[in-house]
Amino acid sequence: MSNPDRHPSEVVCGDDAPEPAVTVLPYREVPLGGPRAMPVRRSLPQRERTLIGAWCFVDHYGPDDVSQTGGMVVPGHPHTGLQTVSWLFSGEVEHRDTTGAHAFVRPGELNIMTAGSGIAHSEYSTPGTTVLHGAQLWVALPEADRFTKPGFEHYAPTVSEVDGARVLVFLGTLFGQSSPVTMFSELVGAEVTLQPGASLTIAVDPTHEHGLLCDSGLVTLGGATAKPGEIVFQPTGADRITVEAGPDEPARLLVLGGTPFGEQIVMWWNFIGRSHDEIVTFREDWQREREAHEQVSYAAAPPHSRYGTFPEAWTHTLPAPELPNLRLRSRG
Repeated sequence: MSNPDRHPSEVVCGDDAPEPAVTVLPYREVPLGGPRAMPVRRSLPQRERTLIGAWCFVDHYGPDDVSQTGGMVVPGHPHTGLQTVSWLFSGEVEHRDTTGAHAFVRPGELNIMTAGSGIAHSEYSTPGTTVLHGAQLWVALPEADRFTKPGFEHYAPTVSEVDGARVLVFLGTLFGQSSPVTMFSELVGAEVTLQPGASLTIAVDPTHEHGLLCDSGLVTLGGATAKPGEIVFQPTGADRITVEAGPDEPARLLVLGGTPFGEQIVMWWNFIGRSHDEIVTFREDWQREREAHEQVSYAAAPPHSRYGTFPEAWTHTLPAPELPNLRLRSRG
């Protein structure tokens, strides 16, 4: 998914000050694609916290009536230095990218795209989708792997029951279940559904920090309660966390965790780099390549392409926003 901000601000991410207790991270609404713009709730990054492990971007959307908003309409756009993690609760999204991958995002199935040195992809909700509901997540790649070869993987985790909760583990290892998906840092990702008033104690790695993204109902951890679109953040140090559902309806949440990232990154629009000059180069490469494709054909890659061969189905792509009139800062 693209960052739809027309004037994206620089985000310099690194180690945040340690937090003494569980906190709730709110969200802000951002319009995304479609003729009438589907709203998404963005809870990461934000001023209070920019990273949870290597998780650096969390958008939560829906349930969205596609007849009213037009659904997800995100033409070809670039990424660098990250992985995109697509997870749906309802609906279907068609994915195409410049590695040649053509796949569909469906409920309970993971699509993960590694941008590495550079990739471009498009996302459109399918004609049969009436209600679109899901989460789009980004994972920052560490210095050693951020220029890795782009790639795409699909994984359908097994649905299991853990102490009365419905669980799907899509990244890392949790509840004794492991995902085979390629990762470049220690991460966990799982969907958990609790019945009204139910609780679940999760054994976790105490060296990991965790964010519980509330999708539906109410989610309480350590006395902090999140509503849909909000994240309950748990700092490192706990080897067990107990999550509770509100009394009136089931609660569904995503467990997102990982080892503190420990690196500084600069995130602007859809790019993750380490300096102003890198971001400028990523943007210039994208603009040059998309213009070359438009002049010749969307089915051929120009020489020295960073972002690869555009799919034949693409008729247009997203231009990069203008950079701000200042140098993007890198702090370290």
